[in-house]
Amino acid sequence: MFSLPLRDNALLRPLETWHAEEFAANLDRAREHIRPWVGQAFVTDSLDGARATLLRYAERQAADGARLYGIWLDGTLVGGVMFVSLDAASGNCEIGCWLEPAAEGHGLITAACGVLLDWAFGTRGLHRAAWHCRADNARSAAVAGRLGMTLEGTERESWPYDGVRHDTQIWSVLAHERPAARRP
Repeated sequence: MFSLPLRDNALLRPLETWHAEEFAANLDRAREHIRPWVGQAFVTDSLDGARATLLRYAERQAADGARLYGIWLDGTLVGGVMFVSLDAASGNCEIGCWLEPAAEGHGLITAACGVLLDWAFGTRGLHRAAWHCRADNARSAAVAGRLGMTLEGTERESWPYDGVRHDTQIWSVLAHERPAARRP
């Protein structure tokens, strides 16, 4: 297993099915904070649900698709990043993230997503990485901007949450737009 330092006390590691208890605990701490911003299938309410989410990502990774990585801060899983989708044949992927409130403001998501982009473009040779977020999620849009992404447009009322439909922003960066000098 690999573990990459994001900073002195923060590590990025694969988040696997055997982490289900840690993942469930992380979701317990983060659930209400992230629920409006991430896909409903991701935000589970039980250990079995957490295990099912991890298994779903493990199966997708085995098929060379989506992947899931955790961020550990001082030894505690506080959030993570993922390839929501990865299609090597088309050269496209979408990345996403979640983080519990206590871990915000330390640059962990920007650093971890930078690792994903470096791998997607440098190792896998992908061409385009996308980022989708609710239009009213300023923190998520700021991460996309720090990653060198361009706002491509807005899908109107495409994100249903709590009986209301919200707009979704689509951001992206192309491999040639992310030279090493611009990486966070």
